Amino acid sequence: MASNNVQRCRESLMMSKAELARKAGLSSLTIDRVEAGRACRLDTKRKILLALGLKVSDKAQVFGSASADPRTGSTEEAAAEIPSGAPRSLDPRSDSLQEPSQANGGYES
Repeated sequence: MASNNVQRCRESLMMSKAELARKAGLSSLTIDRVEAGRACRLDTKRKILLALGLKVSDKAQVFGSASADPRTGSTEEAAAEIPSGAPRSLDPRSDSLQEPSQANGGYES
């Protein structure tokens, strides 16, 4: 499990888990899980950062520089390497996008 500094930040502010949970609009169980290093949604991270009086740009200091995606095992850094304008194939057998046939009004028969 990845570690983070949520507990350290919370304790430096002399804030209880229940108080952080209330300020963030989350459950105490969620705070427990995040402090234990379990994965959480980006919205949860944002709520925790704001409740700690931090900016979203301080995410790396609290949660680390690369958050692993539990579904794919990839990191945000790896996703950032893919250019947003890169063409994506709709047909797994083809390297290029396929245009619909114009003969039947855009529908294939």
